[in-house]
Amino acid sequence: MTQNNKSLCVDCDGTLIATDLLYEGFFLMLKQYPMGLLLLPFWLLKGKAYLKNRIAEKVEFNWSTLPYREDVVQLVTQARTQGRTTVLATASPQIWADGIAQQLGCFDLAIGTSESVNLSGHHKADHLAKLYGEKGFEYAGDGQIDMQVWTRSAGAIVVSNNHSLLNQLTKQAVPVVTQIKPKRANLLVYIKALRVHQWLKNLLILVPLLAAHQLTSVQGLLQAGYAFIAFSLCASAVYVLNDLLDLESDRQHIRKRKRPFAACTIPLSQGMLMVPVLLAIAFAVAYLLPIQFVIVLFAYFMMTLAYSFRLKKQVIVDVMMLAGLYTMRIIAGAAATAITPSFWLLAFSMFIFLSLAMVKRYSELLITLQANKKEPAGRGYSVEDLPVLMAIGVSAGLGSVLILALYINSPETNQMYPNTMWLWLIPPIILYWTSRMWMKAHRGQVDDDPVVFAARDWQSLTVIALSACIFAAALFA
Repeated sequence: MTQNNKSLCVDCDGTLIATDLLYEGFFLMLKQYPMGLLLLPFWLLKGKAYLKNRIAEKVEFNWSTLPYREDVVQLVTQARTQGRTTVLATASPQIWADGIAQQLGCFDLAIGTSESVNLSGHHKADHLAKLYGEKGFEYAGDGQIDMQVWTRSAGAIVVSNNHSLLNQLTKQAVPVVTQIKPKRANLLVYIKALRVHQWLKNLLILVPLLAAHQLTSVQGLLQAGYAFIAFSLCASAVYVLNDLLDLESDRQHIRKRKRPFAACTIPLSQGMLMVPVLLAIAFAVAYLLPIQFVIVLFAYFMMTLAYSFRLKKQVIVDVMMLAGLYTMRIIAGAAATAITPSFWLLAFSMFIFLSLAMVKRYSELLITLQANKKEPAGRGYSVEDLPVLMAIGVSAGLGSVLILALYINSPETNQMYPNTMWLWLIPPIILYWTSRMWMKAHRGQVDDDPVVFAARDWQSLTVIALSACIFAAALFA
């Protein structure tokens, strides 16, 4: 058998890694240097090469967290073992090409985009042909633009499921050395990216109707339904944007690294498109409701932006913000149905949701401790803060029970419920539930989101059912 001595040249974006460094760099810059967004149009006017190099100056990658394709890395490593020259040839800036080559240690040479030449398409083909001669190298790529390189190569390694690429290579008489088929995203992956299961939180929009004893109002339910749809789509847009901003830190998390954008099962370019589309539909639905709801929805979106860009790293401020975002759902329900929320309802929700937000942070820190790390990625806490978080969270939970007891004893409650004695069964039930939630969190048995945990926990569901029966007894007994 004749040994293959052709150089192996490998593209980066979509081939060596399952992502696109330009998009990765854009979101990293957006998070680290938001004002750079204003400069992007001016950089682009000077050419794509100039744009890429300016973004490269603003951001710093953690090269170990990128989603490398193991099949391609193995192919490169094997070629180098056989004595072949291995080359990383990418349209990404030279500094990024050097970083990846140094991280993997399996490339003899790394060439990337310079200040003046965007190393893509015919520019890459010319450069590789000049280095190794026509048909003097094999090339691994993933897209239509790589056809210009493949036609001048000795063989093609296709990292794609696109059959038309194979047909074009056959017509161009380019031998296909091998085909690597990446996993395709199905509908469930997109549903996971939108975090549809988190829409459960938006049922809080119904709370004002429930508290005002108007749950049988058809008009009220219709308005609450519109509000639920608008809030859910807006929340999904925020979740997608948050995932795009947190790619690097999510990839270092034991569970979050499996999210569709962190794992790159959905292209980042699609994520960029999903955010404005979801927001546009959300606010289109919102305009069917009173203007007060539109204002609340806009305020919610701005709060989530502040949280995603800055406040999630601020100790205590982040959990206060999370509690506020839960409460905003109740305010949104009130705005949609034209019901004025009571002081008691808002006070109770703020304290109970602060306790749940503390559960969320406590659970994240506990995972960090179990992984023998000191600080979770992208947060301002360390494992030494665990006792403090528990103290604040338990206190907030007990505070919510106290507020509930004061509400039951208030004159307003006596006017709303014919038999308030039934209501005194609620505080001990809520006290049990919050205590158990924290016991579960301390044992590491609560997921990152305690609301989703409660929806799957039979005891939590039993508590909700019992509380509903007790309120009904107080109203109708």
